[in-house]
Amino acid sequence: MKTQQINFWGPRSASYWLTALVAVGIILLGLRFMLVPNAGADGFGIPLQDTKEAIAYGWIKGIRDIYAGIVVLIFLLLRQPRATAFAFGSAIIIPISDCLTVLAVNGARDVTHLLIHGITALYMIVTTIFLFKAASKN
Repeated sequence: MKTQQINFWGPRSASYWLTALVAVGIILLGLRFMLVPNAGADGFGIPLQDTKEAIAYGWIKGIRDIYAGIVVLIFLLLRQPRATAFAFGSAIIIPISDCLTVLAVNGARDVTHLLIHGITALYMIVTTIFLFKAASKN
């Protein structure tokens, strides 16, 4: 007789909420980029000019963020810690590349935006470790 394993990971887990915070946050940032591209770009660290190309950049960035947040949120809501860990962990490339992009465009003098992207990457690394620990318990 096969027994069904119960998944205890979910809303009572700190890693669940640490992940949810980023997933929902990145969806909101994506929406901001799409609805108010100039404000989104200023927050990112690379201001936009009011051109069609700049607005397209805002939409592209916004869609990317929304997609990334939705993918993580789906696994999170399905209470799949291992899948969440892999999706969330692979998404670390986003704040790292954002940090490198700001560095390439603005240089090292833009400490504020470099820290925003860098701390986000660090937060995601730590949260991913927690997610994998939670997955190993299930």
